[in-house]
Amino acid sequence: QLPTMKMLLLLISLLCTALLASTAPPTCYSRVLSLSKEITESFKELQTSKTVDSCVETLPRLYLDIHNYCVLAKLRDFVAYPGCDRVVEVNKLKEKARSLYTILTSYCRRDLVFLTDDCNALEIPISPPIEHS
Repeated sequence: QLPTMKMLLLLISLLCTALLASTAPPTCYSRVLSLSKEITESFKELQTSKTVDSCVETLPRLYLDIHNYCVLAKLRDFVAYPGCDRVVEVNKLKEKARSLYTILTSYCRRDLVFLTDDCNALEIPISPPIEHS
């Protein structure tokens, strides 16, 4: 009966751990990471869209890496860029970039660690890692 009880307790603890992990509130880091990925993807879609205004081609590149200190300057430059104010998609993207900047500089200021300050790294597209099978 003791091994059965141990198994039951182990199963209950595993279920509780799984439930807590799935319902845990987002951390500053996870929020910043997901928002930066969302912004980068939206920017890529905007660049490849055929229906968007030609001014989009003049926008500063927006490849974000939240581990790079230069991301703050990149976000500031993008939000302050004067062109494309008439394009709704660009305004939405600027609003998301402004939110990310605010989160980085205000809410998560003490929680984040920048691993590099290589501004040139933010000028080239981020290529996804190649998975080996």
